Amino acid sequence: MHHYNEFGQPVGEPLSDWQPRPHPQRTQLEGRLCRLEPLSMTHAQALYAAFQHAPDARDWTWLLREPDNSNASFVAWVKSVENLNDPLHFAVIDKQNMMPVGSLALMRIDPVNGVTEVGHVHFSPLLTRTAMGTEAQWLLMRYAFETLGYRRYEWKCNSLNEASRRTALRLGFQYEGRFRQALVTKGRNRDTDWFSVIDKEWSEVDMALRSWLAPENFDAAGRQWRSLQSLRAQSATR
Repeated sequence: MHHYNEFGQPVGEPLSDWQPRPHPQRTQLEGRLCRLEPLSMTHAQALYAAFQHAPDARDWTWLLREPDNSNASFVAWVKSVENLNDPLHFAVIDKQNMMPVGSLALMRIDPVNGVTEVGHVHFSPLLTRTAMGTEAQWLLMRYAFETLGYRRYEWKCNSLNEASRRTALRLGFQYEGRFRQALVTKGRNRDTDWFSVIDKEWSEVDMALRSWLAPENFDAAGRQWRSLQSLRAQSATR
């Protein structure tokens, strides 16, 4: 539906009831498999140990930071970010043993326009490619859309990071385009790909994620019965 002003010019959809949204808080987000907790010094040493399960530093290639070469340097980084309001970092806690296995953050937080981005995603091998990792992403998305009432949730990544691009699409983000020469990172050019989910899409995205995460979607060995992509396609045809 098109909207026009008194001059006959096309204008955006009216949002007569829109009010700025709350800023995200340091709160716990509870799931079935994991819990998100505000990242703090209490997580630092165990989280560093979780990252040591990686056989090499390839998981750091796309991060803005260089790898931490000691427990002390990682602890210092956690200390430098634990009280920030933007980015607001969360530790992912494995509820089987209550140990941290990764982290992610809400960043570029814009309460006036109801926009935020998930970023600083660093999952250890204990979390990567697991249902728990998907649940962690879903918990943060749900917090943004349902608790805070945000209109737009963004995902950005290096255009060469194919794994990140696939993950965004798998989770239900829509590809929006490429910002060429957006950054210089680690002495190299970075083109940035933009993805988003908006509030009008959240219901279908949420339904597919809930269905995929349901215990009955996994066999005794933890293998999925239905893929997230197939569940999303089924939801879209309803």
